[in-house]
Amino acid sequence: MTESSLEPFPPLSPPQHSFRHQASSNGTARRRRKSSGLGSDIPGDSDVAAFATLSQSMNPSAHARHPSDKPARRLKRRTIKRYLSKWKRISFKHTWLNPLVLCLIGVSLYLVNPTPENPLSAALFLSYPLPREPGADPDTPIQYGKGARDFAFVAFYTIFFTFTREFLMQRMIRPIAIWCGIRNRGKQARFMEQFYTAIYFAVFGPFGLWIMSRTPIWYFRTEAMYEGFPHKTHEGVFKAYYLLQACYWAQQMIVMLLMLEKPRKDFKELVAHHIITLSLIWLSYRFHFTYMGIAVYITHDISDFFLATSKCLNYIDSPIVGPYYFTFMAIWAYTRHYMNLKILLSIITQFANIGPYELNWETQQYKCWISQVITFALLATLQAINLFWWFLICRIAYRFVVSAGEEVKDERSEYEPTDEEDLADGVDGSADGSAASYAKVAAKGTPKVMLNGRPVPRTPSPGSEVVEEQGTIGSRLKERKRSKK
Repeated sequence: MTESSLEPFPPLSPPQHSFRHQASSNGTARRRRKSSGLGSDIPGDSDVAAFATLSQSMNPSAHARHPSDKPARRLKRRTIKRYLSKWKRISFKHTWLNPLVLCLIGVSLYLVNPTPENPLSAALFLSYPLPREPGADPDTPIQYGKGARDFAFVAFYTIFFTFTREFLMQRMIRPIAIWCGIRNRGKQARFMEQFYTAIYFAVFGPFGLWIMSRTPIWYFRTEAMYEGFPHKTHEGVFKAYYLLQACYWAQQMIVMLLMLEKPRKDFKELVAHHIITLSLIWLSYRFHFTYMGIAVYITHDISDFFLATSKCLNYIDSPIVGPYYFTFMAIWAYTRHYMNLKILLSIITQFANIGPYELNWETQQYKCWISQVITFALLATLQAINLFWWFLICRIAYRFVVSAGEEVKDERSEYEPTDEEDLADGVDGSADGSAASYAKVAAKGTPKVMLNGRPVPRTPSPGSEVVEEQGTIGSRLKERKRSKK
């Protein structure tokens, strides 16, 4: 098709209502669409723009055919697609919504028949309660066994922890970050992750210490890990604590695999840490090394709380970040290295000498040379990763002292732009970013208008700063008047 056969302007004879249809159906430009109200709440979501285009194409006024002429099946299919797209947008904006719906569905199905025979009772409550021995004190806590139904408990509360994590981060922690003056979206994400981690370990750290005080291993008495083996039954609070910790680490592993958190420089070490942690949790629970497992839990929970809070203080530029960081270093060294090395030493010196030391599947006696090698290898690998992080922690402390307290930078984090760079890029954590993005475009200069692949010079009328967009009816009429003159 030659250029002469192309009509750059529509004829004036058709009715007035046909201009919009022709402007959108041929190759001419159309009016600029206003930005979506979702803004930057769903970055990177290509389906939003596609959904907006789909909703316009489904507008009955944009078609010559009457809606009643469309087949019912096509209307139904488009309606389903529209609702699915809308739900997808809502789910990306409120990431806690889908986990909440799943939890409510599970609770509702249980309430239909709230009895132990309901399969969902295993997901909501602890399974395998054991009757008290004859003549036992009625105040004696009920003991619980272990079994396959515990997987349902872990699965349900993994979804529940996903809901609590996303809800707290979006509804409670993000406003706190904005109130603290954190405008950088990357720093906001870091702050929210660490704040949630601090909340979790602020609860489960003391809870674990209280449970340990009710067991023979208080306070990290390594001999009790092997005395009376196998430890096949536990109190309800002990079992709940152990399985809920498994839920937390499983949820963290899912977050990592889905890349919901920004990868750090030590991403490989972090993946290895989570794989080893989940392996230790499952093996210790299945083969009755739970007394050793709860000791490892507590050493990590306490140090993780001080790690998360020190990072939060660093993000808000707190004046006490320096002394608090050195306090965290002392606690990390004591719990993650001294205590864990003490447990590793007990595997070498006490594992085979205290209690039975044989493999017997019938009596569930698993304390033997195979379990000794596996346990030592996993804990030693975990200790090696902790030593790697300890090196980074010490390097941060060294740079903090050398720089006279000017900056404490997280060595494990990738580069993050400053607040000034974010404002230049049109990113603001306290708003949807649309105004800043517009300012960014304006700062780069006036966009070029193209006609048939060639730039068209923009000549605004004298005394007016408003330039009409190319392709509108008003601009076409003015162009024709200029050509006649």
